[in-house]
Amino acid sequence: MLHEYDATNDKCPLPLVKMRVILKKMQANDKCSISIADKGSKNDIPKYLSKAGYPFTSTILDNGVVELLIENR
Repeated sequence: MLHEYDATNDKCPLPLVKMRVILKKMQANDKCSISIADKGSKNDIPKYLSKAGYPFTSTILDNGVVELLIENR
């Protein structure tokens, strides 16, 4: 299952909090796609994912939005 969260209008720390809720709900083989625009979130979320051991890829879109695709660990 793919969980999608558009956080482009949310400010830090809300995207991190909501993402963590989604990650807790994820089952085996689930993925989460999150789009973030807030500067703090662009910094904090990848750090959190790396520290927590979640594999993810990051793509910077034309409008400065960062899209993360997170796999369940």
